[in-house]
Amino acid sequence: MKIVSTGIYYSLAFVAGAALVAWLASPWFAAPLVLLAIFCLNFFRDPDRDVPAGPVAVSPADGRVLAVQPETPVRTRVSIFLNVFDVHVNRTPIGGRIEKVEYKTGRFLVASKAACSTDNEQNVVTVTGDGVTVVFKQIAGLIARRIIFTKQPGDTVAAGERIGLMRFGSRMDVLFGPEWEITVRPGQRVTAGSTVIARRLDREQPHGA
Repeated sequence: MKIVSTGIYYSLAFVAGAALVAWLASPWFAAPLVLLAIFCLNFFRDPDRDVPAGPVAVSPADGRVLAVQPETPVRTRVSIFLNVFDVHVNRTPIGGRIEKVEYKTGRFLVASKAACSTDNEQNVVTVTGDGVTVVFKQIAGLIARRIIFTKQPGDTVAAGERIGLMRFGSRMDVLFGPEWEITVRPGQRVTAGSTVIARRLDREQPHGA
């Protein structure tokens, strides 16, 4: 399994610290640092995913669906909560062109709170493709205070393509227009790049989909 380079650097730092503590004191005192090194390798894992084809939107993040509710009269918001044990590499829900990237400073409320959708620090990305626009937000939580986005406005992305990551527990919101049917429900576990979270109502679905 691939590991994000950041996780490797963190793990090496903890291992080095553990070695120093073991040399100066005792291997028993070094054990917590070794556990932190293992945690970082697990946290920054980056598994490959099979991305479904067709007129669908895939989950941009691993986690649990917190809410499916109207955001405006014409848009529906799907909110996904990532805990510290979820994969934190993020992916684009649809393929297309990145039209806009807007970073907003804000608070660091617990990511499960509804208010964090508007109040927390976040990166708002707009993607347009196949005649539709989808907006998704990388939202920092109480612990996650670093949002990484690896693309630029004007870049073309494929559905399910890696676009960044969030460090430690956080939240992802996806905003859909009326041309989409939401296929997930609150409480459901989703997998980035693999779980279909919405289907186009104005496109013919593949046979058996």
